[in-house]
Amino acid sequence: MPEGAGKTLLLDTHIWIWMLEGGNPLLSPRVHDDINAVSQTGTLLMSAISVWEVALRESRGRVTLRQPVDEWIDALLRGPGARLLPLEPEIAIESTRLPGTAHGDPADRILIASARVTGARLVTCDARILRYASDGHVPVLDARP
Repeated sequence: MPEGAGKTLLLDTHIWIWMLEGGNPLLSPRVHDDINAVSQTGTLLMSAISVWEVALRESRGRVTLRQPVDEWIDALLRGPGARLLPLEPEIAIESTRLPGTAHGDPADRILIASARVTGARLVTCDARILRYASDGHVPVLDARP
């Protein structure tokens, strides 16, 4: 596992939105505190695929942000500990070679591959990802209460 991996979290797209737009009852207060702590002492990764997902959801009216999406993303990435994780070839290839029965959604496959390649824990409430993680294929932090 890469050095410092325990201090690195990769946030699923819905977690970023909940954190920045006022929370959600589906997000555990304990995990909210963990994310805030890591933002001060480690690294919070946002995948490039999450930028695309947020912009797509906003353009289709599936999410309403407090400011234009480009400003929202820029503000997010200026936050403490935040870093954009580009879609590197290694991650793209890994997303096509995931072991076991992986998630079918391409964006989620890229998030899973990103966590596997970087050694970061993927913070999610997505039941399909959590089931996949229970088979030992990806490190996760279960964000459900």
